[in-house]
Amino acid sequence: SSLFALFNGNLHEDAGEYYIPTQWRMGQVAQDMPETDQSATDFVVDGDTTLLAAQLEVTASEATDDYDRMAHAYMALQDAGAHDAPARAQALILGLGFKTTELTNPVNSFSGGWRMRLQLARALMCPSDLLLLDEPTNHLDLDALVWLEAWLKKYEGTMIVISHDREFLDAVTNVTLHIDAAKLVRYGGNYSKFEDMRAEQMELQQNAFAKQQDKIAHLQKFIARFKAKASKAKQAQSRVKALDRMEKIAPLLSEADFTFEFKEPANLPNPMLSMSGVSFGYPPPEDAPEGTPPTVIVRKVSKSVLAGQRIGILGANGQGKSTVVKTIARDLAAIGGEITEGKGLNIGYFAQQELDVLRPSDTPLEHMIRLVKDMTVAGKIAGQQTREQDLRSFLGTFNFSGDMVKQAVGSMSGGEKARLVLCMMVWQRPNLLLLDEPTNHLDLATREALAMALNEFEGTLMLVSHDRALLRSVCDEFWMVSRGGIEPFDGDLDDYQRYLLDEAKRQREAIKEASSAAAKAERKAQAEASAAQAKLKHKPAPTGSLKRKLQDVEARMAVLNTEGAALEGHLSQSPPPSDFANLGKRLKAVNEELQVLEEQWLTISGEIESLTV
Repeated sequence: SSLFALFNGNLHEDAGEYYIPTQWRMGQVAQDMPETDQSATDFVVDGDTTLLAAQLEVTASEATDDYDRMAHAYMALQDAGAHDAPARAQALILGLGFKTTELTNPVNSFSGGWRMRLQLARALMCPSDLLLLDEPTNHLDLDALVWLEAWLKKYEGTMIVISHDREFLDAVTNVTLHIDAAKLVRYGGNYSKFEDMRAEQMELQQNAFAKQQDKIAHLQKFIARFKAKASKAKQAQSRVKALDRMEKIAPLLSEADFTFEFKEPANLPNPMLSMSGVSFGYPPPEDAPEGTPPTVIVRKVSKSVLAGQRIGILGANGQGKSTVVKTIARDLAAIGGEITEGKGLNIGYFAQQELDVLRPSDTPLEHMIRLVKDMTVAGKIAGQQTREQDLRSFLGTFNFSGDMVKQAVGSMSGGEKARLVLCMMVWQRPNLLLLDEPTNHLDLATREALAMALNEFEGTLMLVSHDRALLRSVCDEFWMVSRGGIEPFDGDLDDYQRYLLDEAKRQREAIKEASSAAAKAERKAQAEASAAQAKLKHKPAPTGSLKRKLQDVEARMAVLNTEGAALEGHLSQSPPPSDFANLGKRLKAVNEELQVLEEQWLTISGEIESLTV
């Protein structure tokens, strides 16, 4: 993140020289949460800084009598793609998972995660030579992630991305920069290639370290043996100097130095739970009129979750994955049907937003103390005494040591909050884990630790995640939430990615067909209106109506005559060839419209005359 701050000018180098081409345009996702009543489409369109500058110049030029400046401003606006800017913005918004019905919704009407998607769309909308992306996949579902990968593969500029999603990195990068021990090392290749080269380098360095340790031991033994002997003192002293001068190769510790495991569940009910005709959704808002029905997203599901199952929950955005998990976790009530829980079911739930279960002003230790009290009241640890030191030690196994146990959670990073949620889950000794996007904000080492812990977990797992590496490594089967139901998905994640791309294509074609049908209906309506008007032409119209028509035609002719005179004035000043062509085209269009209006004027005048004779 400090490196990104150097690139965008928020930080300056403390030593050495830093240079970036001055003509480079930079695109970056703003980290602040947008607060605006602008529509989603307008907000993203404004991300096109070139277009925005052209629009401002048009406005400024129109406030002057400088027709030459106006002509250049309109050409710049056309070159900036003003004609298709809303369509380009909407393609980005839809690709990132929004619905077509949300394109005109105000930005403030969306939740935080969706607003950050709009920030990402706004950054992609900006024409750039250098694109900086800091964890762009954190707020995305798998369908939006697959779309983003395809978009970035076609990006023509230089892209630098920070991410902890190994499959995403493999898909969109061809160079890896590794920051380690305050040094930046460049590796040619994507993340998997980097891992291979890094492993070889670590092995070589470890071998060099081992050899060096042997040499140090040999020197130390010589020094210890001969230091006290006068005849050998000089030689011993030279060995001491050699030892001091010897470059120390630091012993290499594994980067994944954080590991944890889930405790063995106290019992494993089978089935864990059964669903009979269950419908999932949301109750009506509190301020809704009486009798307002609930919002149903997934209907009439009859399935069982068995002991030891490891289920990955798939589904395009908005199909109800999180709603299903929240309902099973008891955060939402089922809209209909019945969920029967096995005796002794103990759920560990990781919410998609960590702050849903954390109190920003409390410390990790206070969270653990409250958890123990709640479990005691619930009768889950009756008769057991838990000392504060035990909680401190347990927090230490999740890298919360020293003063960190007394640090307010609100001041912690996203990764630290996620670790605390995991810590609290493990303490509860669950037999059913419900994980909704658990890897958001986790670094690669912690993701590896989570995958290892989940593979050793003896209970049942239900996982919603856009981290394909995690889904591949821990899930044995997949459920598809789609079109209001839940069905087994017969295939692997590669099949699912193909399904998502096909589904996105189907939706685009459906939107295109709907637009085409709407345009066809509009043309039909216009044709019918024209036919009706043509019919009316053969009927005598009241004199007053005809006079109003004549006034409208005369007013339009006056506007066109003024514009035509201005255009002729510009052409007489020998403008540049490109301007000359545009001015000439416009003058021709003005004259053609004037000719049509003159014919209308003669026709209407004739009708008025015939009625008044």
